[in-house]
Amino acid sequence: MMLPVPAAASTDEQLWLNVTVQGPVAGPVVYFAEIQPRFGDGISTLDQRLLRGAAGLRLSDAVSVHQGYARVVTPQPTGPADREDRSFQQVSWSMGSIGRGRLSSRFRLEQRWRSDGRDTGWRARGQLRFAHPLDAGEAPVSALGWVEGFFHLNDTDWGTRTGFDRVRSFAGVELPMSGRSTIEAGYLNQVVRSGGDTTMQHVAALTLMLRR
Repeated sequence: MMLPVPAAASTDEQLWLNVTVQGPVAGPVVYFAEIQPRFGDGISTLDQRLLRGAAGLRLSDAVSVHQGYARVVTPQPTGPADREDRSFQQVSWSMGSIGRGRLSSRFRLEQRWRSDGRDTGWRARGQLRFAHPLDAGEAPVSALGWVEGFFHLNDTDWGTRTGFDRVRSFAGVELPMSGRSTIEAGYLNQVVRSGGDTTMQHVAALTLMLRR
């Protein structure tokens, strides 16, 4: 995941908010739904709106699979907003413990359709996540870190090129709430490679995880 970033890379300060609800439906059937507004240009404008939901099966205490759909709207300075529809398949795996910490991973395969093109874009993304409790209580505050890489699997008429797309790295804390719900707060760094251009985004990230 260590990628060189040219000194001339453009930068932006952003704020990403995320509310996710997840839980069981019946038996092994599970679901999640989330809404994510993202503010960019120095946190001065609404940069993107994302709605995502999925239904899945818990195959074991450690592994679950989902089929989902996402709608992404990206406002433009002039003209209509870019709209994207995504179908995705996801595998989540609780990989076990390292000391008192918890290691988990997520792999997602996306099929993407955009309003400014006709092709279907295929993208793979994999995340590795580690949370380590900072005290010995029943619901401790945890240090949290994760990294996620994105890779285009084909070229499209709306601009993607096969290969590396972006990498996200997060460092922060996981704060307990009632039940199993948590708040995740911290700093997210995103490096995006588009053609020969590189953009680095510095993001204040806040996630509310409501677990039923």
